[in-house]
Formats: sequence, structure tokens, C-alpha cells
Amino acid sequence: MARHGRLKRSSATATAFKALAAAMAVVFVAGLSVVGIAGLSLASAVSPGVTLENEKTLGAIPQIGAIDGGANVLLVGSDSREGQGDGYGEESGDLNDVTMLLHIAQDHSSASVISFPRDMFVPIPECPDPNGGTFDAMSSQKINTTLGYGGLACTVLTVEQLTGLSIPFAAEVQFNGVIAMSDAVGGVPVCVAERIEDDHTDTYLDPGEHTLSGLAALQFLRTRHGVGDGSDLTRISNQQVFLSSLVRTIKSADTLTNPVKLYSLAKAALSNMKLSNSLQNMDTMVSIAMALKDIDLNNVVFVQYPTGSTEGGVEPLEEPAAALNAALLADQPIALTGDTGGSVADPNAPATEEPAATEEPEATEEPAADPEPSTEAPAPTKTPTTKTELDAKGQTAGQYTCSSGRTLDDQ
Repeated sequence: MARHGRLKRSSATATAFKALAAAMAVVFVAGLSVVGIAGLSLASAVSPGVTLENEKTLGAIPQIGAIDGGANVLLVGSDSREGQGDGYGEESGDLNDVTMLLHIAQDHSSASVISFPRDMFVPIPECPDPNGGTFDAMSSQKINTTLGYGGLACTVLTVEQLTGLSIPFAAEVQFNGVIAMSDAVGGVPVCVAERIEDDHTDTYLDPGEHTLSGLAALQFLRTRHGVGDGSDLTRISNQQVFLSSLVRTIKSADTLTNPVKLYSLAKAALSNMKLSNSLQNMDTMVSIAMALKDIDLNNVVFVQYPTGSTEGGVEPLEEPAAALNAALLADQPIALTGDTGGSVADPNAPATEEPAATEEPEATEEPAADPEPSTEAPAPTKTPTTKTELDAKGQTAGQYTCSSGRTLDDQ
């Protein structure tokens, strides 16, 4: 039997910040990658310094590279108001209504981001009480109760038990950094296929492209009634429209070369996160982020954990969930065979460029001189192994999609 008690219910007010917290959790890793790349580039490009009379010699700049092997990072969006000011309504408990697992392949050729639906019933293992002692295991509770039950460590233990993966890194995002981080990237362009109308979140968007930041981004990610079939599952798909565009924005030249955006992004991320002890070292965070910087957008996959309906929520679908877990455990890149879960293809997506035809060089009277041999080793090409086909919903960061809107007449 499921054990109850100690668990607090979520309020409608809290949902205003949960969705954007999910997006910003991904930006945490991408943002650190940006900072790491920019820092290394700038260190090699600066002019000679000016010697000061009382300066201190710090020694050689440490060389930070990508982390050896793969990594699993749990990224959690919390609705706690602790330390967040008075602008978020009454305290409703500390719930992880956004729970995402970032899995980076051992060879750094692919990455998967798994979204766990907030209303998914799962077994919860024994969890350490932050104040000492241990909380009892529970046979079936919604996954979004784990943060309030036993803290970030409990959410990690629950996802480890669910997937079979070892998760050594975890981060929790709070409210105040959410809007700041969306502003720091200068807004995220999103496509809307049909008009979105949602009185619950004051979200009204016409079809077309909209560059969203701050409160507008918050409203877009919060909306449930205004997209798809009005469920939390189609809201995940709507969030992935934003997430995929966000990753493309982060990796764009404009963000990579804009020091104001880089600094604002790093400050917003690091000032508004609770980190596991394993992530307290900046070198560790940057090394994880640098493992992502060369991954092709089509090999960054956003996946909705496979679920089916049950009374009061959803539950994992045994076969596709087991297949997803097996692919992650085997470190296999994923090719999704399911649909997006609600979004539609963007008709104005950039066309894929065909490789340019190779032309024969024109004959010259004198043969060209042999080039000087290069002293640099060629950069290794990272090619994913054969992808595992998975019957699950989601999309890649390279897919341009549009939110499927829902008007008030359909609600």
C-alpha cells in the first residue's frame, strides 16, 4: 500500500515557475559550456599584460578539458519560496514538478534529456532525512513529491531506482534565476502553429514566430490549457519546443561571442541553484559542460519518459520504459520513432544544405608548392554508434517545431 502523510499538495500559483525551471536547468549545463569555451578562447587571445609593482603571481592557468567518459546529471525545478522574496505567493511545499535527467554518452557524441512527468506514480526508496535519520520507502507516490519528502538526494535515489543508472551529479533550480536566465540569452524564438489562449496564465499568442524572454517566456512554458489537449503531457511537448530552440540559441555565434550574455547567464545560473557536493567545484561543472559543446544538434534528444494513464495521474509503460532504461544503461544514442507529443513541424524551418559539388582545380603553368606540414594533430571526429530506435515521444534539438495551440472555445 502507498504510505501517505508528510506530503504537501501543489498550488496553482506554483506552476507559474515550474516549466521555465526545466528549461533553465538545461541552460545551466549549456551556459557553463559557453563560459568555459569563451574563457579558454579569451585566455589565448589577450594582449601582453602590464606588470604592476605589487602584483601577485598566480601561476599557470589550469587547463580544463571535457570530463573523461560520460555523465549523468539530474536537473530539478523546485517550487520552494525559501529565500525567493514575497512575489511568489504562499509557500506550498518544496515540490520537484520538473525533473529532468541529462545523460552524456561516454564518447561525447550524443546526449539525451529525459523528462519525467510530474504526476507519474513511482516507488520511492528509503531516503535520508536532511535532519538526521531515514524516511521510510513508499510503494507508489508521484515523483514530484520526492524533493519535499527527502530533498534533492531523495529525488536522485528515486530516479536511480527507476532507471537503474548511477547519478553522481544533481542541481536544483529556484525561482529568482528563472526569468533572469531567459533574459540573459536575449530571448528565445518560438514558433506557434495555432493561436494559444489561456486565461489561467494570461497567455495569448497568435500564429507565427515570437521571441520570448522574462515573463513572456514564463507564461509560454507555464501554459497547459492553451496547448495540445490541455494535459501536462502535451505541456512537456510545448516545453521541448522552447528547449530545442534554447539549445540552438545557446550554441549560436551571437551568444558565444557576447560577453554580456555570457556573464549574465553564468551569474543567473550559479546564483540560483542548489548543487550536489560533487558539483561544488567549478572545474567539474565546466568539464561536464565542455563534453556537450561539440555534439551535433541532431544528437541531442529530448525524451518524454513513456507513460500511460492511471487513476489520478500516469504510470510508466513497462516495455518502452524498459527499452529506454536499457538504451541509457548501454550508453546507446536514441532515435525516437514516436511523435513529438503535441508539437508540429515548423513549415519555415531552415532547409538542410546540400554539400557543395567538388570542382576540378584549374590547370596552372607551374605546380603549386607543397604546403608546410602541420604540427597539430587533427581533431577526432565523434560519430555516434548505431542508434537505438525507441517508441517514445519527443524531439531532437535540431528539429524545428511549432506549438500546437488551443483556443478558449476548445476548453
